[in-house]
Amino acid sequence: MSKLEIRDKQFFYNNKPLRIISGAIHYYRVVPQYWEDRLSKLKACGCNTVETYIPWNLHEPREGQFCFEGIADVGSFIKTAANLGLFVIVRPSPYICAEWEFGGLPYWLLKEPDMRLRCSYKPYLDKIDAYYDVLIPVLKPLLSTNGGPIIAVQIENEYGSYGNDSKYLEYLKNALISRGVDVLLFTSDGPTDNMLQGGTLPDIYKTVNFGSRPEEAFSKLLEYQKDKPFMCAEFWNGWFDHWGEEHKTRDAKDVADVLDKMLQMGASVNFYMFHGGTNFGFYNGANYSDKYEPTITSYDYDCLLNEAGDPTEKYYEVRKVLSKYTEADMSYIPPVSKKKAYGQITLTEKSDLLTYLDAISSPVKSVCPEPMEKFDQDYGFIMYTTHVTGPRENCLVDLIEVHDRALIFLNDEYIGVIERWDKDKKVYVSIPHEGAKLGVLVENMGRVNYGPKLKDMKGITEGIRLDYQFIYNWDVYTLPMTMDSISKLEFQPIETMPAETMKEDLKQTIEQAIEPDTIKLAEKQQKNNIVFENSEFYPAFYKGTMEIDEPNDTFLEMKGWTKGIVIINGFNLGRYWNIGPQKTFYVPGPILKKGKNEIIVFELHGMEKPVVNFRDTAVLG
Repeated sequence: MSKLEIRDKQFFYNNKPLRIISGAIHYYRVVPQYWEDRLSKLKACGCNTVETYIPWNLHEPREGQFCFEGIADVGSFIKTAANLGLFVIVRPSPYICAEWEFGGLPYWLLKEPDMRLRCSYKPYLDKIDAYYDVLIPVLKPLLSTNGGPIIAVQIENEYGSYGNDSKYLEYLKNALISRGVDVLLFTSDGPTDNMLQGGTLPDIYKTVNFGSRPEEAFSKLLEYQKDKPFMCAEFWNGWFDHWGEEHKTRDAKDVADVLDKMLQMGASVNFYMFHGGTNFGFYNGANYSDKYEPTITSYDYDCLLNEAGDPTEKYYEVRKVLSKYTEADMSYIPPVSKKKAYGQITLTEKSDLLTYLDAISSPVKSVCPEPMEKFDQDYGFIMYTTHVTGPRENCLVDLIEVHDRALIFLNDEYIGVIERWDKDKKVYVSIPHEGAKLGVLVENMGRVNYGPKLKDMKGITEGIRLDYQFIYNWDVYTLPMTMDSISKLEFQPIETMPAETMKEDLKQTIEQAIEPDTIKLAEKQQKNNIVFENSEFYPAFYKGTMEIDEPNDTFLEMKGWTKGIVIINGFNLGRYWNIGPQKTFYVPGPILKKGKNEIIVFELHGMEKPVVNFRDTAVLG
């Protein structure tokens, strides 16, 4: 039986000293066809171990319904690592953070109004037990004690940054052990007193997470754990981006210098990240400190392999350092993968959301405009409509705790946008004598994955008022934007007209409507499937076809578009938004096919013309 053990301040495996040189690669952020490529490059850099989180919400998307196929086939990912001779460290939930939607927790936990998260609250623990009853049998045959590559398993994740319920941590420890997890268990926390006090257990190996000053971090760890080897379970060699911020980078030589200091101290290390990948679909998370900050689609992380899996300068600087401390074979030089610029593709068909709302969603009557979770909706968008009596002049539309971004319509005409993070933004409507239809389309931009605002329900979470008056009796349309629902749309050919044919006041209105932060009134436009260049200011789907001879990695550029999502061949690439920093969107070659490829864009506001561009280089900021 092979097992990672600790003695004499060292790791031992099969009675031989082992220094863990690990890198984080999240299988769910990389298409399965590229798992072996990324893992091979990790090994070629000098690593002997790969680390991955396991997101609960990916594997149990609906309560009692489990998925371990395709990009969720964690067993195949681990076996691929084993075939390459790599060890594996697993961090198996229930909470993972990871800039991932809801920190990996499934949305359906929030269907129960009294739910308490990340503590020894029995209904929460019962849900974990049901999940572990399915997950752990997938992992158990892959433990090193059973001949597999898994040498260590984490309990919870940076729990000291959140709470101090030691009974909860003890419960999770026993939940793993009782199901046959008999490899090294560990915790990871920030190197501070409160974090190490709240997030650790007396009999469990402790690690720390940091990006710099290893001497200080390990000195603090030494106060809580003596006679054990040092390990940085997350060496933050890059960072993630939020929408509307600058793209974050870190100097490669600085990373190499910090790594060298760590290794001089005899420490083991896990690069977070080694390869970041992509937040495909609606799986990006968000932070909340003083305001809500959603994470972008790219999870490039400015780390050792870029989003497309190519080695960066950081890769080679780290490789130089590791060559001093390991006898691993580093003769293999990973090639740069082939990219293809397929050029501009014109989308030729269109379907207006508001026109076909009843075709893709059945309205539910609701006295109050309840959040998504009350309607058993996980991700995407949700539309609230009601009839408001008139006359009313210049009424403030007050969305109380909107989560996260709402477009306001009056009689299906776009009025403005209200955003969770901008409390100063105001939208007003005037209701005519005969009354009017008020519509509110809310986008779930990702549940908070870190901090005290973790219990983050989506949609309208408290209520809608016009001035001081709450408005009741709504029709609610859930819009998860699955291919099943999108397939019910009727698309019509687009007729394109030059911008100069439009009236000057209409052009001005359109320019206002396509600005991401506008709240000004939009003028009336008939929804007759005519697309004006520099135009469109209501939500619509656009469809087109790209014909190719050979599928390769490429980067989708959405220049001239405002905000929305892109689906290619039924695969949701994720969100785009013109406020950046991300300007291109990684398209893995395996989701493309020789011949015709279907492209669907759901655009919330408007674009200059219905054209997308596929290029061979990325622009992340």
